[in-house]
Amino acid sequence: MKTRIIECVPNFSEGRDPEKIKKITDAITAVKGIKLLDVDPGEATNRTVVTFVGEPEAVVEAAFQGIRRASELIDMRGHHGAHPRMGATDVCPLIPVAGVTLEECAEMARKLAERVADELGIPTYCYEAAALRPERKNLAVCRAGEYEALADKMGNEEKGPDFGNRPFDEAAARTGATTIGARDFLIAVNYNLNTTSTRRANAIAFDVREKGRPMREGGKVTGKPIKDENGNPVMQPGTLKGTKAIGWFIDEYGIAQVSMNITDIATTPLHEAFDEVCRAAAARGVRVTGTEIVGLVPKRTLIDAGKHFLKKQHRSVGIPDEEIIRIAVKSMGLDELKPFDAREKVIEYLVEDTDSKKLIDLTARGLAEETASESPAPGGGSISAYMGALGAALGTMVANLTAHKASYDDRWEEFSDIAEKGQELMERLLHLVDEDTAAFNRIMDVFAMPKKTDAEKAARAEAMEAATLYATQVPLRTMEACYEVFDIVRAMAEKGNPASVTDAGVGTLAARAGVRGAFLNVKINASGLKDRAKAEELISRGAEIEAKAAEQENEILAVVESKI
Repeated sequence: MKTRIIECVPNFSEGRDPEKIKKITDAITAVKGIKLLDVDPGEATNRTVVTFVGEPEAVVEAAFQGIRRASELIDMRGHHGAHPRMGATDVCPLIPVAGVTLEECAEMARKLAERVADELGIPTYCYEAAALRPERKNLAVCRAGEYEALADKMGNEEKGPDFGNRPFDEAAARTGATTIGARDFLIAVNYNLNTTSTRRANAIAFDVREKGRPMREGGKVTGKPIKDENGNPVMQPGTLKGTKAIGWFIDEYGIAQVSMNITDIATTPLHEAFDEVCRAAAARGVRVTGTEIVGLVPKRTLIDAGKHFLKKQHRSVGIPDEEIIRIAVKSMGLDELKPFDAREKVIEYLVEDTDSKKLIDLTARGLAEETASESPAPGGGSISAYMGALGAALGTMVANLTAHKASYDDRWEEFSDIAEKGQELMERLLHLVDEDTAAFNRIMDVFAMPKKTDAEKAARAEAMEAATLYATQVPLRTMEACYEVFDIVRAMAEKGNPASVTDAGVGTLAARAGVRGAFLNVKINASGLKDRAKAEELISRGAEIEAKAAEQENEILAVVESKI
């Protein structure tokens, strides 16, 4: 199952009263599934930036509860601070981290803005990717005139908020207006240089940042700046879109750095920025010695980087995520200045539920012993999924061994693609190991439901039908995933390193065992469904897969036997 995580970074107009700040963050963390990452109050700005993450539905609800609490605690009529502001909750961006697109976050932001206006009476603007008008993508346009201008803007068709637009009243005077939007993840990164020269670091920064540098007469550094008809400097754009950068000297490390914010990681991923800064530095006789990530990053940032550098080496990318991340760390020198712990820097790792016990986190002996215990779960369904995962793992192993063999250098990418698909299948089947046990536990939970009244009996029956359907669908998904493993092991039996052909054969047997075992679970669980039409549909689909799996097994094993 794909992980879905978004981040929210609301800015509240209170930075001096710890008690009020705590009440707001308490309202946020009261929502189940929320992980609070940072609370950063500023006395001079009288503003607190809060960062939290979780699944989309939980984050949106937590944002609403935070906005609600802030509206109860902060009276904008007496607010003063150094930072521009318009409301008790000034801005509230939603940011995609994993398994969610920017467009999906934008739609969530619009719905949240409408809910805030309808249920809390707070005027709301939509900005960045959620903007309902092109000019309002820019936060400064929404916040023009700040809180003091709201009295004139509200009720105005052109300047008023997107939701909750009405004449300025006492409620709006107290809460101000909130701007809700969606933006991409921002990565703050410093590139370490083998120089102490801030001037050279700045020159490299100007070479690459999107804004670039002012053009000068004669193309010389000392030349007079060229200006347009309005008297503004004419800029020579840099090479990296969606980036801002400057050069500075860090006393702590005794080196100069290029300090960069990557504001559009879809257009300019971290690894592309690294390569370009290295190129620009080399052109000026300077070398990038390492990279320092400031704050947190989505997992995909390091996975994409690791795969990028593996491909440059003509190496397979179908390896575990931990190995890919290690390649990224070493390739960009993320551990040059201090140890780099992905468990402390990657958002997805920080939000993992470490308290929940997962079967796939057990050792091989531990899983066998847990299965052998008197507990009815894990049972055949989980073990079927695990057999399929082992089949995918064996096929992936052969693909990686083949890609790394010298005689296959001209075909490394072909085998890398197969290994990558095998790795994805293995991960999917490992997830099904736990999901099958969760499906069984769901049925057990229904037995604990009350059944004294007719209403309770009806609710219990409905819950049992739903749980039984789920317990039938999960092993069917296991069958489908195990069947896909045949594509991997067949390719390896036919085209992989002949010395590993028996590994492809064992992978075939494991995949077939996964299919057959999961089908047994489909049939026994479907027998408990009251909806017989649905039960027959699921059994029919399972029987079709089982028959095809038998054919695949025979054909692939024939290839294996021919090469032994």
